[in-house]
Amino acid sequence: MSATTAEAPRTVSRGKAAQVRVQRFGAFLSSMIMPNLPAFLAWGLITSLFIAVGWMPNAILGGFGNADEMSWQGAATQLALAEDGTTFRQYVGLVGPMITYLLPLLIANAGGRVVYGDRGAVVASIVAVGMIVGSTIPMFLGAMIVGPGAAWVMKKIDSLWAGKIRAGFEMLVDMFSAGIVGAALAVAAFFGIAPIVTQLSSWLGSIVGWLADNNLLPVMSVIVEPAKVLFLNNAIGNGVLVPLGAQQLAEDGQSLLFLVESNPGPGLGILMAFTFFGIGAAKSSAPGAAVVQFVGGIHEVYFPFVLMKPALILAAIAGGATGVATNMVLGTGLRGPAAPGSIIAVLAATPRGAFIGVILSVLLSFAVTFLVASVILRASRKRDLATGGGDLGAAIAQTEANKGKSSTALGALAGAGAATAAASTTVGAETAAATADAPATPIRSIVFACDAGMGSSAMGASILRDKLKKAGRTDVTVVNKAVARLEDDVDLVITQRELTDRARRHAPGARHVSVDNFLSSPVYDDVVREVTAEGDPAASPTSREAAQA
Repeated sequence: MSATTAEAPRTVSRGKAAQVRVQRFGAFLSSMIMPNLPAFLAWGLITSLFIAVGWMPNAILGGFGNADEMSWQGAATQLALAEDGTTFRQYVGLVGPMITYLLPLLIANAGGRVVYGDRGAVVASIVAVGMIVGSTIPMFLGAMIVGPGAAWVMKKIDSLWAGKIRAGFEMLVDMFSAGIVGAALAVAAFFGIAPIVTQLSSWLGSIVGWLADNNLLPVMSVIVEPAKVLFLNNAIGNGVLVPLGAQQLAEDGQSLLFLVESNPGPGLGILMAFTFFGIGAAKSSAPGAAVVQFVGGIHEVYFPFVLMKPALILAAIAGGATGVATNMVLGTGLRGPAAPGSIIAVLAATPRGAFIGVILSVLLSFAVTFLVASVILRASRKRDLATGGGDLGAAIAQTEANKGKSSTALGALAGAGAATAAASTTVGAETAAATADAPATPIRSIVFACDAGMGSSAMGASILRDKLKKAGRTDVTVVNKAVARLEDDVDLVITQRELTDRARRHAPGARHVSVDNFLSSPVYDDVVREVTAEGDPAASPTSREAAQA
């Protein structure tokens, strides 16, 4: 017994460490994909509009048709070989170059920038070209490998002579070292990495093909849905399904893989089941959460509801599998990632002729999830009424712990759930965190930082920017960034509590404030009061000190 007791803490520690590593890996993958999703969307729109089967077929932009038959001055063309051995000119268009060059280069650039700033981004882009040209398929997976890898190599090489270069020769060494390393790695990527990644992508594609041939694609939901609720949605969605979907997209013109993780139907089904058959705070919070999830595309708002009643994961799996099966049977999919997972983003990425199948996949996944979840909730309703049901606040906290970060949407959900007592505790904790940092200095620049630098941090920045504007302080800049891209040139950094230590390492000279959620923190009013006092000539020294305390 004593041995068992002694082992337990080590097991928990190892499990927590593994969870943190997976969270960081998922965040790293997201940092390469998320900032570039607008480019995926742009490519998807161009494809949907201008290819031969698009809404507005255009041979020049879509890259089809014979340029000898349709001349266009200045249009990008390439020489092609006819069946009789003669050559003719064919339009290149936008579709092919964007998926072959633009998207992989953007991914590699983002990965290099995360590892080693602008210098890493440039070297990563150089190396990515070597890999792209040496492959026969779109190199999304390869870009996620060589981008960070090339930047890491450059960073290590720079460290060899850091501080040892004679004054006046730094620029010369920096330029030539990056050029030489980039050229060498590009050649290595052309001959070495490109064939390996091509083969790896072929194997992964074969696995997906085998699942499709054996009608087993719906089985993916058994892995994807529980992983989403825990903390692996970024790693699975951005790290696996988007690259595989992009490869399938280049071959078939669409991919159902883009809808495996982003289908809003299962989440809506769970939330609507709570709307009709839930009790207490969960019932009152579910309708608003349903709008945020289905229209706003923020799926994590339904995760706490599943954690309150884990049996509901069966409903999510059943609904997710139904959606995948529908797209598989009808042969439908999307032309690009649906991000965020909103019904609006899903429809925007739906190709012409696939709307019926895609809409059915969402509706049927919703219906199946709703029916299964309703059965589960009704079966336990008497027990829930007797015990008061699950603790939504605790489930929200568990969700944030699983994800390794706080969330604006979850914070709003907690507020809608009327956790008044918890709110007072949060206020005290956040105020203490704000005042326990370094001595105050005049605030002229504020950065909201989260893992991806989008979503929750953007919402927080918008809220504080609006408060400062109403207070007449438009001279204070408020922006949002990813934690990994923070620089030590900012006065105040606001982060979720779990990310504050990482933010301090990137910006050690700034003041750091921790909040539990970006949507409704009392710290914002404290910041506005302090900034207003600083800018008010009539403010007394005492009031200034009080504001800065």
